[in-house]
Amino acid sequence: MSHGGALFLDRDGVINEDPGYVHRAEDIRFIPGIFELARAAHASAYRVVIVTNQAGIGRGYFSEAQFNTLMQWMRTQFAEAGAPLSAVYHCPCHPEHGLGAYRRESPDRKPAPGMLFRARDELKIDLAASVLVGDKPSDTEAGSRAGVGCRLLYDPLHRAPDDPHASARIEHLSDAIEYLSPHAFRHQLESE
Repeated sequence: MSHGGALFLDRDGVINEDPGYVHRAEDIRFIPGIFELARAAHASAYRVVIVTNQAGIGRGYFSEAQFNTLMQWMRTQFAEAGAPLSAVYHCPCHPEHGLGAYRRESPDRKPAPGMLFRARDELKIDLAASVLVGDKPSDTEAGSRAGVGCRLLYDPLHRAPDDPHASARIEHLSDAIEYLSPHAFRHQLESE
C-alpha cells in the first residue's frame, strides 16, 4: 500500500563516507546500515530519493558527467541491494566558490528546499508523510522548510550543535528504520 511518502537521503556523510568531493566509484565507502535502511523504506512503499549539494562540480573539482557516471554506478548498487532509487537530485552551485554560471545562489542548494519541492512535484510525493536523513543542520532545515514530516540528523560522533529543525538525532542509520513505520510516525507527529 503506497502512502506517497519518500525517504530522502543526503549523499556525502549519509550514504557514503565524506572525505571531501568524492566523485569516483573506487573512492566510495558506503556507511554501514544504508542498504538496510533503504530496503526497509522500499519494502514500506517509500520512494528512495537522494538530495545532495554537489558544490565540487561548481568549484571545478569534477564534472557533471563524472557525477552522473558515479550516480549511475550508485543506482546499480542500490538496485542490487533490493532498494532501487526513484530519483537523484543535486545542486552544483555555490554562491561564493562556484565558477562561472555555478557561482550563484540557488533555490536547490540546501538549506533551501528546492530539490525537495522538485521531487514532490515530479514524483507526486507527500512531503508530510516523508522522512529525511541528513548529517548537517542544513539538511534538516531544508526538510523543515519543505514540510517534510520527519527530519533525522545522522550524527554518530555527536559533533553537530543543537538542531532546531531535526525531529530526532540518530547514531546509526538503522535507527531511522523505526521512523518509517506509520505508527511511529503518527506518534512522532503528535509529540511535536
